[in-house]
Parts: sequence; C-alpha cells; structure tokens
Amino acid sequence: MDLFLNAIVSGVLLGAFYAAVAVGLAITFGQLDIVNIAHPAFVVVGSYITWILNSRFGLDPVLVGVLAAPVFFFVGALLYRIYYAAFERTGQESLSGLAFFFGVMFIVEVILILVYGVDYRLVSAGYLGENLDIGFIGLPLRLFVPFVVASAMTAAVWLYLSRTFTGRAILAVAQDRLALQLMGADPVKIKQFAFGLAIATTAIAGSLLIMIGPVEPSLGRVYIGRAFAIVVLGGMGSIPGMVIAALLLGVTESFVSSFAGPSWAPAVAFGVLLLTLAVRPSGLFGRA
Repeated sequence: MDLFLNAIVSGVLLGAFYAAVAVGLAITFGQLDIVNIAHPAFVVVGSYITWILNSRFGLDPVLVGVLAAPVFFFVGALLYRIYYAAFERTGQESLSGLAFFFGVMFIVEVILILVYGVDYRLVSAGYLGENLDIGFIGLPLRLFVPFVVASAMTAAVWLYLSRTFTGRAILAVAQDRLALQLMGADPVKIKQFAFGLAIATTAIAGSLLIMIGPVEPSLGRVYIGRAFAIVVLGGMGSIPGMVIAALLLGVTESFVSSFAGPSWAPAVAFGVLLLTLAVRPSGLFGRA
C-alpha cells in the first residue's frame, strides 16, 4: 500500500511537470496549428541557461526560469515572424514549416553540443536534496517544487487565455480568422504574441527539468513524443484536457516504473494513449 500511494503521488508530481512542458505546445500546435517540434529543444536551452546562471552566480533555478521567460518570449516572436514570412504567408507551412522547425531543433542541439559538450549538467540548491515526509508518503523537493511552479504557470496561462481579450483572440484565431479581423484584431500579431508566449513557457519548464534530473543537449528528443501525445490526448487546444492527460501519463509511467520497471513505462503510457484515442479520437476534452 505504501508503494501504491507513493507511486500515485510521484505520478502526479511528474504529470504536473509534463503539463509545464506541453502547455506551450498546446498553444502552438493545438490552437495555432503550428507543428513546432523544436519546442522541447527550447526547454533544454532553458535548462542550460539555468545551469549557467546557477553555477556561476548561485541564482535559484526557479528565479532563473522566471527571469529568462521574457527573453524567450521575444525569441519566440522573432521565430514566428521568420516562419510567417517564409512559409505561412505563401501557404507552404504544412511540410516546409515542419522541416523548418526540425532544422531549428537540430541547430539548437548542435550548438549546445559544440559549446558545452555531451556531459550531463546539474544545478544545486539547498532544498533539492531534501524530502518532505507526510506519514509514509515521501515528497522529494526536487519533484515537489517543480510541481508547485508548474501548476502555477499552467494555471496562469489558462487564466490568461480564458479571461483576457488577447487570450480569447488567441483561442479565436484558429477558429475564425475573418471574424477576428472584423473585431479589429490583427491575426498575424495575435499569432506572433501566442507563439512568443508558448516559447516563454519553455524557459520555466527548462529550469524545472534540470531540477528534476541531469540534462544533456539531446534530451529534448525524449519529450517530443510525450508533449505531442499529451496535447492530442487532452483534446487539441484544451488546457484543462492537456493537464488531465499529463497527469494520466505521469501516473501511468510512475505505476509501471514502480511495479514493472522503468523500461516499460513509455510503452505502457503510449499504449494508454492509443487506447484512449481509439475510444475517443478527439481526445478527452476535444470537440467531436
């Protein structure tokens, strides 16, 4: 029973982190219909920035992620402008746009390898090695702190998208571009802002990633399938659905790792994804 409950708790903590990784992709892929497979690569960049500032200046990893988020926002906005001018404006975003983001992912990974090598990097903070024990349930702070920060960030993004004019415009741009223009909003600027917001979340997600475990340049590939699976399973563009899907994936992986071994975790987790989509192809919260 102790192992059972700890597996659930660990899965929930891990699932919240998965949600932080996937929330930006829920915007770009789920709402803007932009297949940004370079999204996890920016998460890894956020991890390396966190490692640099933590190792050289002793800054807290969470603080580094928050401080880097505005920089990542402007990088994302610039990246969308390039994508729009080269592909979206000419109607070539489907295959050519996918190749563009694949190239971005490859360039980011190669630069990190050339500059920092392939060694694993870690951050240090006074609380990372501590445990918070509640009865027979152990909460490692290296997972609990990312859980709190990831939950706060995901909730903030959801509230912004649902309660502000710009957020609602982001939700509307993929549904009815003409209607959005009639309301006085520029769809291109709205999508540029949304893409920048999505990339900004990777700065914080990257700081959480390197708190959970060591990071190396190609680690982003591990999260490509997970992030897209979470967005699809939750229902394209649904933030609440994405969160539930992330928690489901995290709990499933935790259970399988605890009772069958970590090597089985990805296979069983994606088996749950395929089974769910076979019953409900639109995802948990997707529109039929």
